Amino acid sequence: MGFGGPFMFLFWILVIVGVIVLVKWLVDPSSAGKGSRDKSALEILRARYARGEINREEYEEKRRDLEPPP
Repeated sequence: MGFGGPFMFLFWILVIVGVIVLVKWLVDPSSAGKGSRDKSALEILRARYARGEINREEYEEKRRDLEPPP
């Protein structure tokens, strides 16, 4: 019986925190997954090249494909 009060208090704190997180996510869903969604294809390509995921030839080829023609 002595543990009922603290556990009920903890339960309500968790419920309130859950509701706050849900409301924040519903108001601004992009804040949860910010990252590559906000970047252009060229920015992603540059980042991959900088990390060494692709070599210079592949970078130049893909960059030409992505840039608008003159």
